[in-house]
Amino acid sequence: MIDRPSRRRHLLGLAALSAAAGFERVQAQGAEWPAARPIRLVVGGAPGAGSDLFARLFAEQIGQAIRQRIVVDNKPGANGMIANDIVAKAPADGYTLLFSYAASIAVNQALQPNLPYDTLRDLQPVAQIGAGGTFLVVTPDIAANNLREFVELVRAQPGKFNYASWGIGSGGHLQMEWLMMTAGLKMTHVPYKASAPMINDLAAGIVKIGFAETAATMPLIKAGRLKALAISGTRHAPAMPEVRTMIEQGYPFDIDAWYCMLAPAGTPMPAVRRLNAEVHRILDDPANAPRFAALNFALPAPQKTPEQFRDTIRRDIEQWSKVIKAANIKPD
Repeated sequence: MIDRPSRRRHLLGLAALSAAAGFERVQAQGAEWPAARPIRLVVGGAPGAGSDLFARLFAEQIGQAIRQRIVVDNKPGANGMIANDIVAKAPADGYTLLFSYAASIAVNQALQPNLPYDTLRDLQPVAQIGAGGTFLVVTPDIAANNLREFVELVRAQPGKFNYASWGIGSGGHLQMEWLMMTAGLKMTHVPYKASAPMINDLAAGIVKIGFAETAATMPLIKAGRLKALAISGTRHAPAMPEVRTMIEQGYPFDIDAWYCMLAPAGTPMPAVRRLNAEVHRILDDPANAPRFAALNFALPAPQKTPEQFRDTIRRDIEQWSKVIKAANIKPD
């Protein structure tokens, strides 16, 4: 039997331990970002896709700089809308981020009337990563070596050819529809759920034509399994400057593609600005140049504040809306 003084000391000891544990929990919950826990980086592309390759590079180096692990979480499908929606609805505490690309962010908003989120309202721009285009690629048996020859070949055989994209409303879909509308071509669209399986089928010759990510297709082009006839946007691919832009070949498609990092709307701006600065530091680091070159990434890359990047997103939504209306493209 415990006497009263001993029992009182025992209860006080338990209370002290409980208070200490509670204090530690409060400290953990109130820890300055990003100390509390690892950061989740949701990626709207499959493992091995261009967005995934870049996301892992930035996750690794930003994580080292801020001394917190950044865990890549692939959520492919629906042209990135699944990933976008997850982040748009996540807590705005700096511990959930989105790595995405222009077609997913700007095109979806322009094309889809019933999105479960609003890009400009529900997502906080963090940083634009690069500006460039996608390759128009064909299999080696397609008798064309540049955009002019491709247009002549397809125009002479309306309806004969199929082309692939990574989904209804994807950049590859809209770019090809714009080209067909402008050049008077007729082809059948074969949409895939993600970029990686589309590129695999292009390499296997199951489909023979499509716009595709430069980073993911470059090894296949160098190996002779695909031919690059043109690149969209305003810049050459650094590892393949011989591939001329569509503009240079007489088709003025001047909307650039880009990768990006975003966060849920309302994420504290000190965290947003720190991440923006870390992205720019990685882009400026000469030690990263070989890694970017291997991914066919053009340097120097545009470096914008979160506010400037928001303006870019808004402008691109407006430009894509014009293309979608002119080509009469409807969501799936």
